[in-house]
Amino acid sequence: MKHLILGGARSGKSRYAEDQAKAYSASPVYLATGQAKDHEMQSRITHHQAQRGKEWRLIEEPIALADVLGPLKSQCIVIDCLTLWLSNCLERGCWESEKYLFFAALGQHKSDIFMVGNELGSGIVPLGELTREFVDENGRLHQELAALSSHVSTVIAGLPLCLKGEHNS
Repeated sequence: MKHLILGGARSGKSRYAEDQAKAYSASPVYLATGQAKDHEMQSRITHHQAQRGKEWRLIEEPIALADVLGPLKSQCIVIDCLTLWLSNCLERGCWESEKYLFFAALGQHKSDIFMVGNELGSGIVPLGELTREFVDENGRLHQELAALSSHVSTVIAGLPLCLKGEHNS
């Protein structure tokens, strides 16, 4: 089962993904793509880690998701956050290759995977070229993942809305 979970900043999407994963497994894997490049981001990461609890196995990988997914067999995995992963890859100039590798690994993977991403396309069109590229690629990524996923949800104010498949509340 592949479940794509989208939402805005602080919408509750990560918590929803975590709750869903814990319903599937007593020892889920958390694949974090965020990097603490400043104090504010370190605070966010620390907050997420404290909320999760000790039953989670944490793997931190900002770029090579396919390399990490390969060896994880028969497990329940949360990937958080696809949007940060995209940003990391665009910054390093490896987006197309990493995206290709990720989709190949995802297609072969038999684990239950909950993928978390930020919905950015509901606002105004950004002014700068790089920002437009980021928003466009984020939207394309979500569309491609939604097509491959058996379940798709959006989370608003902590409330999940089923877009595809049947979900637990």
